[in-house]
Amino acid sequence: MDQPRIASPHLHATFARLREDLSSEIVGQAALVERLLVALLADGHLLVEGAPGLAKTTAIRALAARLQADFARVQFTPDLLPADLTGTEVWRPQDGRFEFQPGPVFHPILLADEINRAPAKVQSALLEAMGERQVTVGRATYPLPPLFLVMATQNPIEQEGTFPLPEAQLDRFLMHVRIGYPEAAAEAEILRLVRERARNAIDATPAAALARIPLDDVFAARSAVLALHLAPAVERYLIELVLASRDAARYDAALARRIAWGASPRGSIALERCARAHAWLAGRDYVTPDDVRAIAPDVLRHRILPSYEATAEGWDGDRLVAELLARVPLP
Repeated sequence: MDQPRIASPHLHATFARLREDLSSEIVGQAALVERLLVALLADGHLLVEGAPGLAKTTAIRALAARLQADFARVQFTPDLLPADLTGTEVWRPQDGRFEFQPGPVFHPILLADEINRAPAKVQSALLEAMGERQVTVGRATYPLPPLFLVMATQNPIEQEGTFPLPEAQLDRFLMHVRIGYPEAAAEAEILRLVRERARNAIDATPAAALARIPLDDVFAARSAVLALHLAPAVERYLIELVLASRDAARYDAALARRIAWGASPRGSIALERCARAHAWLAGRDYVTPDDVRAIAPDVLRHRILPSYEATAEGWDGDRLVAELLARVPLP
């Protein structure tokens, strides 16, 4: 078997240190740390679902503190308005004109905390920003920063009074990541870290003291990711996974009846970019089928919708993706 080859050694070392730093602060959530880096490298947005207290907010704050980029957090609530996200035009009587005041969506890194607690009109305010990297207010359109990463969170409990994200909004997210509780050893390490910080009367390393990665390095790493070799056979396998979600009858008629809607071409694009980023973080300059399989559940679980029959039988996107991975043959 070929040994991994390091692509872009300087950039790879920078991101390896970043992953190590984040893992030391976000204990027991290695998958979340990796998916954050994949989203950053693949230039996409992340929806993270998990119970309260699993360091979802801490993770995005820690990432922002290590990049030369501003950070904003918006707590989504039922009374939130679209203008609270995008900004609004304010009348300046001394000048006799309206002046646009940008909202938090104009920050390079945005945390949309508990996004499903705001109504659909507020959730939809993010559609243009996430999809087109711009915001339209009145007759004017304003571009967003070159680096624009949204991490939205939602809890799987306390669903009373929440507003499920529309499918169109879900499709804007590069990945939908589900995280669980840490293992016993990780929980013991969390307790140790909390005790140490309390003993030293500090909450965390001050952001000013951290070595912050220039955004030019982030953009250079993205270019390196896009330059990775993707063999035609691996590309065909990737495409076949997505096509199978739309026409699973070629593999299993019963599975086809359980899928109401398959992944769109946006799913193919997301799967390729995330597989490339996954391979690059592993230190290789080529993509393997294992990269595709490793990232497929997070990329496709929110893009493959179960039928009514499947939902009644307890099927969800995770199970459908697992069945597709089991049936589509490897190259």
